[in-house]
Amino acid sequence: MKKTTFVAFLLLLLSNLASATNITPEINDIESQWAHIYYAKSITEQNSGYIELLAQTEKLAKKHPHSVELMIWKAIIISTNAAFETPFTALESIDKAKALLEVSIKKDPNALDGAAFVTLGTLYYLTPGWPISYGDFNMAEQLLKKGLTINPDSIDANYFYADYLLSKDKITEASMYLKLAIKAPIRTEQLFADTQLKNEALIALKKTEQRKLNTGKNKFLSLFYSANSN
Repeated sequence: MKKTTFVAFLLLLLSNLASATNITPEINDIESQWAHIYYAKSITEQNSGYIELLAQTEKLAKKHPHSVELMIWKAIIISTNAAFETPFTALESIDKAKALLEVSIKKDPNALDGAAFVTLGTLYYLTPGWPISYGDFNMAEQLLKKGLTINPDSIDANYFYADYLLSKDKITEASMYLKLAIKAPIRTEQLFADTQLKNEALIALKKTEQRKLNTGKNKFLSLFYSANSN
C-alpha cells in the first residue's frame, strides 16, 4: 500500500471513529424522543410522531452512513410504528426492521450494548409465524439470551426476556428477570425512558406474582375437589 493511500485510509478511519463519538448526543436525543412518543403521547399522536422521528433519523443516517446505532434506531422506530399500519404494510415494515437489525449485528453485535439482539428477539416472539411472517419462539429465546450475555444489567434485556418467558407461561423464571430489570441502574442520560420501563416492569411483576398465586390456588382447589369426589 502506497504511503499516500495508507494516510488517506487512516484519515478515513479516524473520521469514522470521530463521527461515532460525536453522534452520541444525537442518538440519545432520538431515544429520548422515541420514549416520549411511546409513553407520553396519545395513540392518535404516536403515528405522526414516529413518522417524523424516522425522517429525522434517516436524515442523520445520511450524514453518518456507518453508524450502526442509527441503523438499530431506524429498525426500532419502523417496528414500533408498524402497529399503526395496515396488516400488509406492517408485515413489510417488520421485515425491513429485521433486515436492518441483522445487518447491524454483522457490523457490530455490541452496538448499543446488544440492543439489536433484544429488539430482533422481541420481534421474533411477537411476530406471527410461517406462513404469515418469520415469528419463531426458539430464535427469539436465542437472540434475547445473547442480548443478556452482552449486557446482563440492562433494563431492556431483562424486561423483554421476562416478557418472552411470560408468553411461554414460565412465570417463576419471568419473575426473576422482572426483578433484575427493576434493580437495574437507570442511565442518567435516559432518565425518562428507563424510569418508564422500570414502572412497566413493576406492573408486570405484580401481575406475574398474582398469576403465581392464582395458579397455586387453582392447583389446591383441583386437589380439594378431586379428594371430595372420591
